[in-house]
Amino acid sequence: MQGIVKRFPGVLANDHVDFTVRRGEIHALLGENGAGKTTLMNILSGLYRPDEGEIRVRGERCVFHSPRDAIARGIGMVHQHFMLVPSQTVAENIILGLDRPRFLLNLPRIEAEVARLAEQYRLLVHPRAKIWQLSVGEQQRVEVLKMLYRGAQILIMDEPTAVLTPQEVRDLFHTLREMARGGHTIIFISHKLDEVLAIADRVTVLRRGRVTAAGLPAQSVTKPELARLMVGREVLFRLSKAPIRPGPVVLAVEELWAESDKGLPALRGVSFQVRSGEVVGIAGVAGNGQSELAQVITGLRRATGGRILVGGQDVTNRPARVVIENGVGHVPEDRSAVGSVPDLGVDENLILKAYREPPIANGPFLDTGAVERHASHLVREFNILTPRLNAPARLLSGGNLQRLILAREVSAQPRLLVAVDPTRGLDVGATEAVHRLLLAQRESGKAILLISEDLDEILALADRILVIYEGQIMGEVAAEGADVNTVGLMMAGTRMPSTAVESG
Repeated sequence: MQGIVKRFPGVLANDHVDFTVRRGEIHALLGENGAGKTTLMNILSGLYRPDEGEIRVRGERCVFHSPRDAIARGIGMVHQHFMLVPSQTVAENIILGLDRPRFLLNLPRIEAEVARLAEQYRLLVHPRAKIWQLSVGEQQRVEVLKMLYRGAQILIMDEPTAVLTPQEVRDLFHTLREMARGGHTIIFISHKLDEVLAIADRVTVLRRGRVTAAGLPAQSVTKPELARLMVGREVLFRLSKAPIRPGPVVLAVEELWAESDKGLPALRGVSFQVRSGEVVGIAGVAGNGQSELAQVITGLRRATGGRILVGGQDVTNRPARVVIENGVGHVPEDRSAVGSVPDLGVDENLILKAYREPPIANGPFLDTGAVERHASHLVREFNILTPRLNAPARLLSGGNLQRLILAREVSAQPRLLVAVDPTRGLDVGATEAVHRLLLAQRESGKAILLISEDLDEILALADRILVIYEGQIMGEVAAEGADVNTVGLMMAGTRMPSTAVESG
């Protein structure tokens, strides 16, 4: 890719970017949120067309009008959010959308071809299995097989480890190395710098649409150097946690049961406690009841059994407003659809928990001066970068939107903060800022329930770790000195005896 330029209204996403990958290498593409790496890969995979510049594949100039054009030249992209039909089999998903076979479908022959590919690349998955029957890691293998079946030689992997257990990550890395040795090229997009240094041969870094490092040998660069190239400053990866002795129980969850949106059991007898001044982490692969747990605690989903006590008060199946009034703050996993109102201004989003009470409320009306003062104070204190106070929240970057949500929740002085994947999709700089905010709340005596699919995040922030699998707690360990293999086994469904000790 040479001199790639891509503009959107008011944004120069790619500014004369040169990007070169070699046959048989794993090449990491890094950058903070909004750096332009996804735009660049969308151009390479045929989703976007560049405004300037050209793409050459094996020396030949190419113009892609669609992803089909890109795959015809051997370029395929495995997206972070899988594009599979749950009710169909592995083989049916792999051939979905292909021109062949045109008239007669010989499914046994296709299943045999898929089985051969799966064995060749150690992507073990049964061709006749339904997608809904597969684990998240197995579904990712199907996405990779789908690209290989279409003849992809250049494979773009977008945040491929975000939903995998540590064991599944090791299996994926082994597969990627085997593919590279066989002549495939892997473009690896990730925010996890440890993984990048473990898997990549070379690294390219983007910042604000421009290349700050092109094709660096991964062995010649350190994690802090990569972070500085990404965000333009030093980044602390492991923040120090002050030793704090936990106080009284703030949250007590007792034999909690709940159903998913499909009416199936999502939580099955979950029990635990969170005390003031501690962070309790809930670890698990996506889809094992974490979302339902957060929703039931915060009043967004009904429990079918059990109790939830906040400060000794039973808030089970009470409206969300009652839960809030009992001192519960919520940083939801979907910051756009649930955590904010995208078309409302930054100032209006910041008062969503305060608009009923003075000084924001003046009888049935809002005091616009008080709104402006309140919002201005939070924007300064939490370093929310916004063009103006009344700018729509949808214009904020992911990191700034997350700061807005944290500012609103923290300023309400909750005694319990439920934070779900608080740094999902954020770059290393924004992640550091969010971690600082959460640890500051811990030190101020707040109880924090941290639900995250990022095991490194839980190990860095939590005092105790509970592992959830298919709606049940598999065990509990102390975060300090926790064995990652043990946690990974629990995430895959192995029940372990609890080994946690009280913090402090």
